[in-house]
Amino acid sequence: MAISKKMLAFAESASWIRRMFEEGGRLKAKYGADQVCDFSLGNPDLPPPAQYQEALRRIIAGEGSGAHAYMANSGYPFVREAVAKQVGAEQGLALGPEEILMTVGAAGALNVVMKALLDPGDEVLILAPFFVEYHFYVDNHGGVTKIVNTAPDFSLDLAAIEAAISEKTKAIIINSPNNPTGQIYSAAELAGLAGVLAKAPQTVYLISDEPYRKIVYDGHTVPGIFQAYHNSLIVSSYSKDLSLPGERIGYLAVHPEIEGKGRLVGAMTLANRILGFVNAPALMQRVVAELQGVKVDCEVYARRRALFCKVLSEAGYKFVPPKGAFYLFPKSPLADDARFVGLLAEEKILGVPGRGFGMEGYFRLAFCVDDAVISRSAEGFKRAMARAKNLG
Repeated sequence: MAISKKMLAFAESASWIRRMFEEGGRLKAKYGADQVCDFSLGNPDLPPPAQYQEALRRIIAGEGSGAHAYMANSGYPFVREAVAKQVGAEQGLALGPEEILMTVGAAGALNVVMKALLDPGDEVLILAPFFVEYHFYVDNHGGVTKIVNTAPDFSLDLAAIEAAISEKTKAIIINSPNNPTGQIYSAAELAGLAGVLAKAPQTVYLISDEPYRKIVYDGHTVPGIFQAYHNSLIVSSYSKDLSLPGERIGYLAVHPEIEGKGRLVGAMTLANRILGFVNAPALMQRVVAELQGVKVDCEVYARRRALFCKVLSEAGYKFVPPKGAFYLFPKSPLADDARFVGLLAEEKILGVPGRGFGMEGYFRLAFCVDDAVISRSAEGFKRAMARAKNLG
C-alpha cells in the first residue's frame, strides 16, 4: 500500500473530534440540522469583531505594489512590533520585534518550535487531558511525547511532572486556558512548575499554548509564564479571540532572556521557511497588527457557559466549571466514555470521548454554538444519564 504505516496508525487513532463531527453530518442529513445538538467541534460561531471588517476593508483599499509579496520569514517588522507590545503588556515584561515570529496559526508555531528544539528521541511532556494534535507535532520532528496526568480538578500535579522528567526531557507543553477542561493554571502553580523545571540538569523549555487567553470568565485572568521562567516560549493564534480559525494567523514569542536566544530565533525563523510555511499570510498579518487587544464578545460565551452548566447539573452530571475557553469536560456516567458518547449520539447529541484527549472516563462538549442548541439538548442529556444508570 502506498500510504505509510505510521499515517495509517495515526488516522486510526487520531481524531475522535473529526469522527464525531462526521457523525454529526450523518445525523443532520437524516433528521435535519435543527434536530441535532452538535457540541463536537471547537469552531467559533461568533462573527469577528466589527473592527476586523473595518481594518480589512481599509487595508485592501489602500494596497499598493508588493502588498502580497514575500517578506522576511519572521513576518513584517511593524506587525511583530505591534504583537510584541501586546504580549509584553500581558506578560508584564518589555518585548521587542526580535522576540516575535509570525506563524501560520498556533499549530504552525508549535511545529516551528519543535523543529528548532528537538533531536531524535528527545522527550516532550504533555499534560492530560490535552489537545490531541500535540502527539503529532512532536512526532513530526523526531520527538517522543510523555503523558503526565493533571490533578483531579485538572490543575498542575507538580510531583507527577517532576517524576516524569528524565535526561531526555527537552520541553513541556502547557495549555491555559485548557482545551478540553477550561482550567487556568495559577501564578503559584506556574512558579512551582518553574521550580521543578529548574531542578533538571539540562535546559527544559516551557511552551505555553495560549489561543484561549482572552476567553475567560468570572473575573479570572491568565498569569504570564514569562514572569515565572526565563526558558519559556508562547505560541498563540487569533483563531478563537477574533473568530478567525480559517485564516491561519498566529505568532510565537520568546522570553527576552531565554537561553541562546539568537540561535533559537534563527532556527525557528529557518524552520518557518523549510517546513513549507515560508511566512504567515501577508494580508492577515497587516489586519491583526491593527487588532491587538481586540476580541469577540466573551459575554456571549459566558452566557452559554452558565446555561450549559445548568443543563448538565440538572441532568446529574459532575464537572469542574471551566474558567476559560469554550468547553465543558464532564465525567462520563459510564467508565467507557466512548460507549456513553454513543448513547448521547442516539439522543442526537454530539460530544467527544475523553480518550480523544488522553483521559478516559470523561467527554468534551464545545459550547461555541447557539443558545437554542444548548437548551434543546436538556432532555436528551437527562435520558442519556438515565440509560447510563440502568446500564451501570
